[in-house]
Amino acid sequence: MSDRQEAPVAPVEPYQPPYYVAVFTAVRTENQSGYSEMSARMEDLVKTIPGYLGMDHARTPGGLAITVGYFRDADALTEWRSNTEHQAAQNRGRADWYQSYTLHVAKVERSHGFTRPQD
Repeated sequence: MSDRQEAPVAPVEPYQPPYYVAVFTAVRTENQSGYSEMSARMEDLVKTIPGYLGMDHARTPGGLAITVGYFRDADALTEWRSNTEHQAAQNRGRADWYQSYTLHVAKVERSHGFTRPQD
């Protein structure tokens, strides 16, 4: 949700399936007034949802932003979707910050990872 860089940079760890992902892909408008603050607030807020597992962010040089949120179950994802403060942020996003976006929700059936050993 934000452009903040947090150290160390690493993807969200793999979890034992099944769990859910919400993939939010967006192109932003030029008007980003208040976006960073709202994004930071949403990141803090989603962490309070029981069943929230983590979030990955990426942005291309061309301006495509991708956020993937990970949730233990459908109930956690529903709680996040129905949070009134999150809904207000969504409305502000449609009004000001996003040129276009898509949201894909999927149930993860397989998950694994790799980390290169430190020398």
